[in-house]
Amino acid sequence: MAGRRDFDIAFVGLKPGLHSFEYEIDDRFFEEYGPQDFNNTKVRIRLELEKNTGFMILKFEVGGTVDVQCDRCGNRLPLDLWDDFEVLVKMTDNAEQMNEEEEDPDVFYISRTESHLNVKNWLFEFINLSIPMQKMCKESEMGGPYCNKEVLARLAKMNPQPAKDQSIWKDLDQFRNE
Repeated sequence: MAGRRDFDIAFVGLKPGLHSFEYEIDDRFFEEYGPQDFNNTKVRIRLELEKNTGFMILKFEVGGTVDVQCDRCGNRLPLDLWDDFEVLVKMTDNAEQMNEEEEDPDVFYISRTESHLNVKNWLFEFINLSIPMQKMCKESEMGGPYCNKEVLARLAKMNPQPAKDQSIWKDLDQFRNE
């Protein structure tokens, strides 16, 4: 398991300008956070840190795959992740108070005496935010190799489609060509 220090960035020693960091994330990363709704994690996060006087801009690019449980049929479904996130980190004398008062979740305050920035919780949060709320294959992929065909058949029986001639609009068709 990666140590806590693997996610610390010693920004004090960095010159002003752009700096890049890469993180390879797998299932072991999530052990300290407890069980997740996904597994078989293969995520790469590219972090671009722009250091300026008094503040830093962190741009996270999330990419990779995770396996989730399909909301429709319950089978394992691999999902591709891709997303971008940005965090503004400002240096201040009263960081705790400023973080409590700040309403924008993309702004974070650290003390001017800090020398390291730990990004582990942001990596965790951004991976989770990259996973869609509804975890299903596309309509065009339904019935494909990841689908549980028994469940799909039962769902189709539970939701019968009305016959065309039973439609409440059936008599309106005669006016179409007039």
